[in-house]
Amino acid sequence: MSAEQSSVKGADQSSGTGAPRPRRALDSIPAYKAGKPPASGPAGPTASYKLSSNENPYPPLPGVLEAAAAATQTHNRYPDMAATELHDAIAQRFAVDVAQVVTGAGSVAVLYNLLQALCVEGDEVVYAWRSFEAYPIAVGLTGATAVQVPLDADARHDLPAMLDAITDATKVVMVCSPNNPTGPAVHEEELRAFVDAVPSHVVVAIDEAYQEFVRDPKTVDGLAVARGRDNVVVLRTFSKAYGLAGLRVGYGVAPAPLAEAIRKCSLPFGVSHVAQEVAVASLKAEAALLERVDALVAERVRVVDALAGAGWSVPDPQGNFVWLALGDRADEFAAVCNERGVSVRPFRGDGVRVSIGEREANDLVVEVARAFAEG
Repeated sequence: MSAEQSSVKGADQSSGTGAPRPRRALDSIPAYKAGKPPASGPAGPTASYKLSSNENPYPPLPGVLEAAAAATQTHNRYPDMAATELHDAIAQRFAVDVAQVVTGAGSVAVLYNLLQALCVEGDEVVYAWRSFEAYPIAVGLTGATAVQVPLDADARHDLPAMLDAITDATKVVMVCSPNNPTGPAVHEEELRAFVDAVPSHVVVAIDEAYQEFVRDPKTVDGLAVARGRDNVVVLRTFSKAYGLAGLRVGYGVAPAPLAEAIRKCSLPFGVSHVAQEVAVASLKAEAALLERVDALVAERVRVVDALAGAGWSVPDPQGNFVWLALGDRADEFAAVCNERGVSVRPFRGDGVRVSIGEREANDLVVEVARAFAEG
């Protein structure tokens, strides 16, 4: 053993007891908390509903199911690592160059890969808070520092404050629109002004997991903002509007050099053959799927009106969920809903996110909300 090797070994041994030690960065990373399954309601399991994970309550369309069944016949083979057919379909659907398309196990996987490609210890990532709870985890895993900028009084992104938070150490700024879990979407005028003002070396990642549910006329498709820019990435998913949460497939559209960097960080064969085939089939069946989205949006309007009638002020919901700013009563509200056979997603000390699901489930939540407002 050389003197240099001996020195390194000694340093390693002196840094601990000899037991394996995970990276210290993990000590400050919160665990992701998935929405809990519903408890049995008073009438048993048939009266239980899950409104905690922003899932689409509709089952896959028949044609989509057929594509899934056909794809299972080749489980003995690896999937196409390049996801060629899916990338081509996404590029054609959204009129982008196929070299700009990246895919992963949900849009969150693409986000993880983006941050891995760009960030190291000492870098900073700016995002609004409260926002998608995977952000602190994704940032922390790179060793970078998360810079959380509070939402404004209307539970919206405070883009001027986010701009002020950008420093020479900033590598990425996240814009979640509509914002999960509070609901409002960023408007076109403010988003374009923000992107124009962000330094060109900082990547703006626009997370549009719920874009298909947006009906606010002041908003803009993130892809329109990204066109012609070298530092804007748009993230989307097939989990929500397309109802493929269980298959884990999402995508990003990025400038070609960034897309190539993201692919280098991607898990080989990360999107299964079934997921690829079903995503392509879903794009072909988009008109029928978006009719279901329209139905969910109509139900969202009904729920918001009912909540307003019960005395609640709900931030402008543009996803498939609503936000109740319950503060310290969030856990209590979730527990009462659970007793009624509905699971919702509490964020301790802040509020509760309620997915738009079956009408019966939504009505149960409204009943609980009315009782809380009166109490």
